[in-house]
Amino acid sequence: MSPEFIIGFMRSAIELTLSISLPILLVGLMVGVIVSIIQAATQIQETTLTFIPKLVAIFMVLLLTFPWIMERLSTFTTDLLLNIPNYVR
Repeated sequence: MSPEFIIGFMRSAIELTLSISLPILLVGLMVGVIVSIIQAATQIQETTLTFIPKLVAIFMVLLLTFPWIMERLSTFTTDLLLNIPNYVR
């Protein structure tokens, strides 16, 4: 295994991780900002008010994107396992 191969493999793993986590993180960020704006406008400072909407929104996005996430992960894992003989050389 050459250093270029290892760097390329790690890069593809990091890109996969980022692409899978991006929708979930963006929804959490957007809901957090919206709730913070509402809290600032109404001057309600309740910590559970930010936690519960983010939790529900992230859960909903996870439900919607789970088939896509599993397809991406299974494709990556299948490619990895099928190419083990090529990697050992």
